[in-house]
Amino acid sequence: MSVERPVQNMEEFDYELPKRAIGQYPADPRDSAKLLIDRGTVRGPEHLTVADLPEQLNRGDLVVLNETRVIPARLPLRKVSGGAVEVLLLEPVIEGWAALVRPGRRVKNGTELRSERDRHLRVIVGEKIGDGGERKVEVVHDGKDVTGPLDCDRLSLAGEPPLPPYIVSTGHSPERYQTVYARSPGSVAAPTAGLHMTKALLRRLNERGVAVSTVDLVVGIDTFRPVTVDNPSDHVMHSESYEVPESTWEACQNARRVVAIGTTTARSLESAARGPLSGRTELFLRRGMPFEVVDLLMTNFHFPRSTLLIMIDAFVGPRWKDLYSNALREGYRFLSFGDAMLLDRAST
Repeated sequence: MSVERPVQNMEEFDYELPKRAIGQYPADPRDSAKLLIDRGTVRGPEHLTVADLPEQLNRGDLVVLNETRVIPARLPLRKVSGGAVEVLLLEPVIEGWAALVRPGRRVKNGTELRSERDRHLRVIVGEKIGDGGERKVEVVHDGKDVTGPLDCDRLSLAGEPPLPPYIVSTGHSPERYQTVYARSPGSVAAPTAGLHMTKALLRRLNERGVAVSTVDLVVGIDTFRPVTVDNPSDHVMHSESYEVPESTWEACQNARRVVAIGTTTARSLESAARGPLSGRTELFLRRGMPFEVVDLLMTNFHFPRSTLLIMIDAFVGPRWKDLYSNALREGYRFLSFGDAMLLDRAST
């Protein structure tokens, strides 16, 4: 059971992240990324690689993956007059998409944008929606509306995966920002812990008697927005669509331990524990909230003052600070293209 540790302010979730520690290129091969193994408060962490993950698990354990697929949501476009505009599609809305438009102040309602990469693509910018600066846009390709993720193959020429802004390196293959098991299109950010997994690694898990199941949580941009309030409990989480198949939920009930690959997988499973197996979730896992399903969590290293770091604090308590300090000393790479750690809730 989680022990209540009152939160004073967001300064508790701050730490110094040097620019040199931010991963700019994905590990090659994928499973060569470093993996910090959490051994609790008595023993220090162990330093392995993701390729060693199967040996950390046992027969009867269940690994759960988020099989969402990142869509080519970043659209570099131009006005008819020639001015450059970037449109980042967020999620479908009635008769269009919610999107971020940059520079938004210079784009009036009704402005038509074109792609230099694909002459068949048009984007018409509409009014502001919500309170996060989003605009409603209509996306048309070859005379047909692009109404949802299943239509996004028509954006493949004009669009690209929306890499986080802290990744300033270029020339990445779009598939390196996808997991090898990505299936359901819809996300605007990758479930980054899953980027380390390989098909060979999944086979090795199976050979050890470790079962593998999937969920689908559509990762939205708000997951990575900074927390702007002093007290985390005042932060409002953006809702995300999720689905936990009945077969996955049944496997969780029968598993020796449930191992979530990534915070999005954990959010899906913990949302299902508190409500239906599918729908939209606003769950914000933070200090004092118990984890009802997930026993182990493999995750990358997260931004200071982020909701994801607050989730890690809820999972293992204040020792995350020691784990992060250790990782920085040992030269681990942080954030989306960074390394990973395997956290054990039972060691709290």
